[in-house]
Amino acid sequence: MESFAVGPLNKVRRPDRGNYDKAAVHSVLDEGLVAHVGFIDHGRPVVVPMVYGRVGDLFYLHGARAARFAKAMGAGVPVCVTVTLTDGIVVGRSAFHCSMNYRSVVLHGEACLVGDPAEAERALAAVTDHLLPGRWAESRPMIEKELRATAVLRVEIEAASLKARSGPAIDEPEDYELPIWAGVIPLRFVASAPEGDARLEEGVDIPASVQARVRR
Repeated sequence: MESFAVGPLNKVRRPDRGNYDKAAVHSVLDEGLVAHVGFIDHGRPVVVPMVYGRVGDLFYLHGARAARFAKAMGAGVPVCVTVTLTDGIVVGRSAFHCSMNYRSVVLHGEACLVGDPAEAERALAAVTDHLLPGRWAESRPMIEKELRATAVLRVEIEAASLKARSGPAIDEPEDYELPIWAGVIPLRFVASAPEGDARLEEGVDIPASVQARVRR
């Protein structure tokens, strides 16, 4: 079982909740949809929500080339990225023991602008297929003007950890006899029925990528 090395950047202070297994970390990254990317811009911390893609231990971000994130991170700066999945609200008999069930990955690396057009296109395919597996092949190919207007950043994962909580509240022993409800409210991220664009040509069917996302 391959794991990320444990060090000052990624050590989880609660050993019972920490996991450094690469497969476990990758599974959370693959299930999540939004990453919060933290970096320093002009001496101030900035955190930006972004869609992303993963190829092995390479984490890709994209956006407008003129955007602040591309200018601030493109030259190569340390970043911290988090992806969190919320699985349930934990209801304790006391407010102190109310909590969340979750899976959260924190990763560290250095962001740099991708200059190779072939790698940039592979990265954009990974980002697209992360949102909707198979969508890149269904879509109209990107044209050169679109590629020039898009900044692609690569973050090689240097350190990462998964922190998770599951199960019911852990109440005080004496509180279990109280007539107060406790338990877990499960949370699920569910896609609703797709809504077609008003300008769709007649007879255009819902593609396989969209149908698969809805079934998930």
